[in-house]
Amino acid sequence: MKSERKISVSSEPKPSQVTHEYWLYAKRKRGDYPDTTANSGKWLIFTPISQIDEVWTKIKLATEDGCLGESAKVATAKPNPIVTNPGMKVICVYTYDWTDEADVRRVRQELRALGITSKIPYKTDDDTNAGRYSSQGHKRISKYYE
Repeated sequence: MKSERKISVSSEPKPSQVTHEYWLYAKRKRGDYPDTTANSGKWLIFTPISQIDEVWTKIKLATEDGCLGESAKVATAKPNPIVTNPGMKVICVYTYDWTDEADVRRVRQELRALGITSKIPYKTDDDTNAGRYSSQGHKRISKYYE
């Protein structure tokens, strides 16, 4: 009989050390969550590089445990040509539908419980897919900012 080995968090790749891809991902492993709709979006957590591994670990575990939405991703150390502040990385925490204000705010409250207490923007995936970024002059694209 083969024994199963649980992978510890410390053995997983750290965003600050990954240079061969732009993103690392986390998926929900516990509990149910609604399927993504055409109104999907994400909370954007801009984090100093010096803190990205620590913050990502918290968000990854909370996502996998079913405390947040269906998924999350974090920018890695791979140089990205669209980055405007090289000292910061972004973590995206996805929700299924920005019009479900109760769920969006529930996820935001869970992020606060994880230590993300400064104001952060919520952006729709439609805006991202259309190439609308505040760094490129698009204003008022956040659906929520809290």
